[in-house]
Amino acid sequence: MELTKEEILRYSRHLLIPEVGLHGQEKLKAASVLVIGTGGLGSPVSLYLAAAGIGRIGLVDYDTVDETNLQRQIVHGTATVGRLKVESAKARLLDLNPGIQVDTYNQPFTSANALAIAKNYDVLIDGTDNFPTRYLSNDVAVFLGKPNVYGSIFRFDGQASVFDARTGPCYRCLFPEPPPPGMVPTCAEGGVLGILPGTIGTIQATEAIKLILGIGDSLVGRLLLYNALDMSFDFVNLKKNPKCRVCGPNADIRELIDYEEFCGVPGHDHETGSAGADWDITAPELASRLMGKNPPLLLDVREPHELQISAIAGALNIPLGTLAARLSELDSAREMVLFCKAGTRSTRALELLVSAGFKRVKNLQGGINAWARDVDTGLPVY
Repeated sequence: MELTKEEILRYSRHLLIPEVGLHGQEKLKAASVLVIGTGGLGSPVSLYLAAAGIGRIGLVDYDTVDETNLQRQIVHGTATVGRLKVESAKARLLDLNPGIQVDTYNQPFTSANALAIAKNYDVLIDGTDNFPTRYLSNDVAVFLGKPNVYGSIFRFDGQASVFDARTGPCYRCLFPEPPPPGMVPTCAEGGVLGILPGTIGTIQATEAIKLILGIGDSLVGRLLLYNALDMSFDFVNLKKNPKCRVCGPNADIRELIDYEEFCGVPGHDHETGSAGADWDITAPELASRLMGKNPPLLLDVREPHELQISAIAGALNIPLGTLAARLSELDSAREMVLFCKAGTRSTRALELLVSAGFKRVKNLQGGINAWARDVDTGLPVY
């Protein structure tokens, strides 16, 4: 893995650093990193790893580039909207550094393929936004004896750490069980400051490079907490959990499990928009019902500030977070149609109402975005 003359020129600023130097740059060239997810976190991670000269980068994703991605997923661009994310990212990385190898895996990262994909990479980087994949990435790293560079983002807050069961705790040591389904909103539901994944993703890339070079103090055994609003960095010391079911001395989980069943949520970052055929109503169907006799009550479970973006006239707004305390305001005998942005929160609201005895409830499939696409095209989609 000796450097060519062209590479010596390209990486000259690295070669001038004593902790990196020629030998360190050769380590980077010989290294391989698997980036799980090419979205908000995977974008800066993959870009900086490519620029740094990581010789082989693997990209795992099965989504396509959407306009809503471009606010934060800087590895993609307007010209690649509609393309596979792994192909869009690969083209950008090779344009940045044609001297590296980029492997693409246009498939979900699941228990069926995760070990086979990850086994030939030195470092795993988790750039996903869902709990099933986080637990899966952790367990794969433990079973293969590899470090797992973790990152998480939401609105203005970010977290980062390095989980390496060989020398410190794993993700399950910190979070033995996932939160109840629906308890933690995704970025698709709650939003994220577009710059935030740049901060956390760059930290993840930094940690990966430090691990490969064997320099500095890594985040193994420490959880970094970042808040963009007050520009604060805090650290929480982590310890290995002797009762950890995956990396503890008496671990009883020794193979990959069904992580969607374990977490009770899908292993992807998308809003589902559906409560199931028995509970869904489409936007055109709802429009027809509203024009007839005895129209249903429309219950908007979005946050009040979302009404400034789009709204359906006459809808009652009760945010999902306050719905349980305000059930007395609703008439259980009246038919209701619940909606949110895309159908995920309204599905949870429907489950809450059904458990409280409400029977005449429906979910607007696809939410107000479906209404904007199929009925009132004057409304924006967000």
